[in-house]
Amino acid sequence: MSNTTSLKDKYRSEVVSALMEQFNYKSTMQIPKLLKISINQGVGNATQDKKLVDNAVNEMTTITGQKAVATIASKSISNFKLREFMPIGARVTLRDKKMYEFLERFITVALPRVRDFKGINDKSFDGRGNYSLGIKEQIIFPEIDIDKVPRITGMDITFVTSAKTDAEAYALLKALGLPFKNQKN
Repeated sequence: MSNTTSLKDKYRSEVVSALMEQFNYKSTMQIPKLLKISINQGVGNATQDKKLVDNAVNEMTTITGQKAVATIASKSISNFKLREFMPIGARVTLRDKKMYEFLERFITVALPRVRDFKGINDKSFDGRGNYSLGIKEQIIFPEIDIDKVPRITGMDITFVTSAKTDAEAYALLKALGLPFKNQKN
């Protein structure tokens, strides 16, 4: 068994040549790459129940295969009963092998399990070649046992690329297999 995933092989064999042809790059170093995937989950009721953050960290660790860390509040907000340094969420950053493994599972297994799925929105690029999307339910991932989930929560997933423009990032992510709704010109 090889150490690279089939998605990484697809990037090397198909995506590089397709992007080289589409954008007329002079060097292969100009071709955009997927650098990392950041997954973040905010836990709104963490101020009342500390176990919710632990559950979020455990679920995210199970989903990604990499240890998630709790995020802490940077400042106190009295209206939200939030104190500085209080744990309020979970996050994990995936790179290289784990990133491609997660992306492949996300595209082939998790997204088809979303109810009434018609594709992901192509309007969520940030202008610098990064793409973010929100997931409403963590139970779309097959690693999560629905019977053991105390409450349904969502998460934000950000795909960070080395692309200079949104068009390059869109072409890269589309070639990697992300199912976008609309065709971007």
